[in-house]
Amino acid sequence: MGFLRPLGLRLASMAGVLLVLTFVVDLIQRQLPADPARVLAGRTASPEALAAARDRLGLNESLPQQYLGFLGRLLRGDLGTSVATRRPVSQDIGTYLPATLELVLVAAVLALIGGLVLGVVGARDGKVAGLVRVVTVAGASAASFLVAIVLLLVFYRDLHWFPAGGRGDLNDGPTGLRLLDAILTGDPGGFFDAFWHLVLPAFVLAIAPAVAIGRVLRSSLREVMAADYVRSARAKGAGWWPTVWRHGLRNAAGPALSMAGLQVSIMFGGSVVVESLFSWPGLGRYLQTAIAASDLSAITGVVLVLGVAYVLLNFLVDTLQLLIDPRLREDA
Repeated sequence: MGFLRPLGLRLASMAGVLLVLTFVVDLIQRQLPADPARVLAGRTASPEALAAARDRLGLNESLPQQYLGFLGRLLRGDLGTSVATRRPVSQDIGTYLPATLELVLVAAVLALIGGLVLGVVGARDGKVAGLVRVVTVAGASAASFLVAIVLLLVFYRDLHWFPAGGRGDLNDGPTGLRLLDAILTGDPGGFFDAFWHLVLPAFVLAIAPAVAIGRVLRSSLREVMAADYVRSARAKGAGWWPTVWRHGLRNAAGPALSMAGLQVSIMFGGSVVVESLFSWPGLGRYLQTAIAASDLSAITGVVLVLGVAYVLLNFLVDTLQLLIDPRLREDA
């Protein structure tokens, strides 16, 4: 019961946040200057066609009725129809989501590895730690679009090491995740091609999260390494690195894990910029097209998907912290 009660509280909190998210999204889209009925019916639509479009969208109903209808459609997986593609938005999102998901997953792995290295190395006194701290400050100050442009100029234009953008020549498989599909089909060439196209955009997307995770881990680890029990272990002859791996990381991981969950969630929003810079065919490109076409259904669908991903990732991190740290169960 010590685990189930706080887990239930977090589930209830997540459900409440998702409900508020749907309400806010529905409210905002109704305050936009663009008329969704006009967008759906067309600029040259007759008054009769415009009235039919308003009835179809439920715009003649009261605001509570409109929200309940919106919520009911969401529960059925109905996100409306895109005026740009003339297809269901849910179908479009299903097409573009795997590319974004693959990019974020690879960037998350890079960010976790980078944050671990920056945090552990930076927690120790010395010249190397000082250099790491300088790199951390520089990484936190660099704009992602500027880093992307520099990398493209150096590694694509000058050195020709990496492609400028896109996902490569491999066709989408059953999962839509090209690295995984290449493994499942036993295609090492396709795996290499897909990975090579991922390197630059994933690296750009991972820089800021890696720096944020590293800074939190460094601060937490320095505090743990100054504790009495750690100093006693060092006094008995234990080396710095074995003490870090045996005692430091286990007790310093909580704040860094929270920051990692937050940063990975933010990556979904940051991927919009990175996908535009690297011509990555994911939700960011789809959102960009939807905004240019005033496609409210597509915009709403992407915003909801990104919002739900943010909430779910934070719930997973909270659950993982409950499993790791028994003190959180006692507090609940």
